[in-house]
Amino acid sequence: MQNHERRSRLLDIIRVRGFAALEELVRELGVSESTVRRDLDALEEQGSARRTHGGVLYSGGMPRLAEFDERQPANWAAKRAIAAAAATVIEDGETVLLDGGTTTYEVARLLVGRSLQVVTNSLPVANLFASESRTDLVLLGGYVSPRTGVCLGPYANELLGRLHVTTTVLSAAGISEEGLFNAHLLLAETEQAMLKAASRVMVVADSSKFGRKSLTLVSGLDAIDIFVSDDGLSQRWRDIVTASATLRIATVPEGAETTVGVRLAHSPEKGRPA
Repeated sequence: MQNHERRSRLLDIIRVRGFAALEELVRELGVSESTVRRDLDALEEQGSARRTHGGVLYSGGMPRLAEFDERQPANWAAKRAIAAAAATVIEDGETVLLDGGTTTYEVARLLVGRSLQVVTNSLPVANLFASESRTDLVLLGGYVSPRTGVCLGPYANELLGRLHVTTTVLSAAGISEEGLFNAHLLLAETEQAMLKAASRVMVVADSSKFGRKSLTLVSGLDAIDIFVSDDGLSQRWRDIVTASATLRIATVPEGAETTVGVRLAHSPEKGRPA
């Protein structure tokens, strides 16, 4: 097996699992430990993997699930810019609840290694934190959607009813003047429970989601404290959002996905911590 073929296979393994032990990789690839270590060094230099004690964490782009694979790569720069802006809002020591959206996953990647309590219904998100000693992880149970890797249904909702978090971070299938929409009825019910569990709610959504509706209304715009979007958001939507919430705009430099500027548009008083 050529180097590039082996490294591609190695990357696929850790992308699907989120974390893999060194011994597993040696066994499954059928090569020496020193070869695996060299391959991991190369992947770490590319930013696709991060070495930890006893194994490796996936730190690249979106995991191999239908929900992630069908997203256009052209949106990745915006999603990553939004995620970088959102991560700056979250402080060490917080309890953060993360849903299973593609932009939320990018937020989660940037929170790995920080001192936090993380609650999630997303298996891809949970995998990022599963071996992270500085993060306390709570995974909500329930029916697992094979499309998204997200836990849904009454078990997840029941546990959410017993929890309180500092910040809930949500994605959205669409945002209209009526509010946030989702394409999955069961997921919408779970996200409504996530809203109730939080002192502060932050929605991360690229500009293409605004002005769209989907199957189920999750909440009104006034239930959201902070919106984070990209600089493609129209002035009309900036005005609508800032009438009831704080809006953070992430600048997406052309050809530079990792360099992000953030502008705070408005911060009205809502009685919740900002």
